[in-house]
Amino acid sequence: MQQQRRRIFTVPNQITLLRLGFLPIFLTLIAYQRYRWALLVLVVAGLSDAIDGLLARRLNQRSSLGAYLDPIADKLLLSSSFIILAYKTRIAWWTTIIVISRDILMLTVATVIILISGYRPFPPSILGKLTTFFEILLVFTVVLTAAYPQFHSRLLHNTLVDIVTFCAAASALHYSFLVTRHHPPAQTTASIE
Repeated sequence: MQQQRRRIFTVPNQITLLRLGFLPIFLTLIAYQRYRWALLVLVVAGLSDAIDGLLARRLNQRSSLGAYLDPIADKLLLSSSFIILAYKTRIAWWTTIIVISRDILMLTVATVIILISGYRPFPPSILGKLTTFFEILLVFTVVLTAAYPQFHSRLLHNTLVDIVTFCAAASALHYSFLVTRHHPPAQTTASIE
C-alpha cells in the first residue's frame, strides 16, 4: 500500500496536480482582465510542465498515472484558455470550436478503444505534439498582447491561427486514420495529444 502511494504521489505527479491548481486562478485573472498576472501564471504553469517531465526522467519516477495526468492537465489548461479567450473576444470562436472539437474527437475515440479493448498505450504523434506546441504559443501570444498591447502583431496572430487550424485538422485526420487502419486491437497506438 505504501509503495503504491509512493508511485502515485511522485514529485512529477505532485507538480502536475499543482499545475491543475493554477487553472482556476488563470481563468479568474482572464475573466477580470488581469492579463499581466494571467501571463505570469501561464509562464509558471509552462515551467512546471517542463520541470515535471524532466524530474520524471531524472528521478526515474515515470508512472502510468503521470502518463495520463500530464496530457489531461495540458488539455484542460489549453481548452479552458481557448474558451475564456474566445469569450473575451481575444480569439475567434471558430478557432476555439476547431480546437475543442479535435480534443473531444480524440478523447471519445480513446475512451471507446479503452472500454472495448482494455488499456492501450496512446503515445503522442509528431502532429499531435506540433498542434499542442502551436496552441500553447497562440494562447501565450494572445495573453502577452492583451497584457502588453505594444507587442501586438496582427500578422503573427493570423499566422498562428492558420497554423493551429491546419495542425488541429491534420492531427485529427491522422488520428482517425491510425485508429481505422489498425487490425488487431492490441496494436492500437494512436495519440491523445
